[in-house]
Amino acid sequence: MRISYNKLWKLLIDKNMKRKDLQEKANISSASIAKLGKGDNITTDVLLKICDALDCTLEDIMETIKD
Repeated sequence: MRISYNKLWKLLIDKNMKRKDLQEKANISSASIAKLGKGDNITTDVLLKICDALDCTLEDIMETIKD
């Protein structure tokens, strides 16, 4: 089982935002954005910053996928 952040990327498109915009608005590092892009592990602190910046919940930006 793995985590997918496809919902996050779709949400950014809906909000007409780029990854750089998210980085600045959520005050997260470019390394965190890169990890999200690769589907790597990311801390819950970063995920909560993203949710706060986008006014959404964790369920709105990520999902689990069976391999």
